[in-house]
Amino acid sequence: MKIARRDFLYLASSAVLSTFPRSAAAETYPARPVHIVVGFPPGAASDINARLIGQWLAEHTGQQFIVDNRPGAGSNIGTEAVAHAVPDGYTLLLVTPPNAINASLYADLNFNFLRDIAPVAGIMRTPMVMEINQALPVKTVAEFIAYAKANPGKINFASSGNGTGSHVAAELFKFMTGVDMIHVPYRGPAQALTDLISGRVQVMFDVLTSSMAHIRAGEVCALAVTTAARSTALPDLPTVAETVPGYESSGWAGVGAPKGTPADIIEVLNRDISASVTDAHIIAALGNLGAGPMPMSAPDFGKFLAEETEKWAKVVKFANIKLD
Repeated sequence: MKIARRDFLYLASSAVLSTFPRSAAAETYPARPVHIVVGFPPGAASDINARLIGQWLAEHTGQQFIVDNRPGAGSNIGTEAVAHAVPDGYTLLLVTPPNAINASLYADLNFNFLRDIAPVAGIMRTPMVMEINQALPVKTVAEFIAYAKANPGKINFASSGNGTGSHVAAELFKFMTGVDMIHVPYRGPAQALTDLISGRVQVMFDVLTSSMAHIRAGEVCALAVTTAARSTALPDLPTVAETVPGYESSGWAGVGAPKGTPADIIEVLNRDISASVTDAHIIAALGNLGAGPMPMSAPDFGKFLAEETEKWAKVVKFANIKLD
């Protein structure tokens, strides 16, 4: 069947016009300031990461990337704001472990994290550290497990609060080793560390960034880091997984966007964010925080988020974690 020249030209021009807005959006993005919503207050680790990447993006795109702090409900307030935002690439979310944990921890969220937040890019990963009070008569993870099993219910572990990363990291350890420990939640890591040093609690899983000074001062004893690989910040410290195969828990950060954000804008963002975390200055800045870069394609970051959400859902169920 022959196609008339007029019809051919109409079909060809229609195809071009249908793709033009998408290409134009990507070519001009960002055309105005972009907001990065952070579900925690200024000064928090996630806030520092957002400002670090935001500054790099601003310098390299010529547009502002404004950090918008919306703390509350374990980051749910900020996440909900982004989930319901216009999906045009100008409202982004700094995604962190609480997003994956909260998906099963909260029963009445007004959004579905994996459904309503589109993965954009990974930024960084930081180890947690399993640390104990100096008076506890153990020096390795294996010795700790043996001691805990010989003294069931007599070891108290501190956390930054119910359902926080430090809490679920310890619950994962309990789940995988069968040890019996008592949870003592605090309102943040500072008081928890104070009581760990004094001996009111015996063990804590904490982000390396906040514990490094206490470890170097000999105020607490670090047994292992929680990432799959050893940390360059403490290269002689083993991983928990060297004793408990398969154990992994870490702090991390990435960027998400409202579902429906155009794929080409996500592609532009992924390209720029991935470039930022390969910049020597950013790598050095992350290193000072005890972290390392975690560049990922958008699909890989989405797979990572799904795996983290599934992992922590199992831990929340196992530990029967309830919010006060």
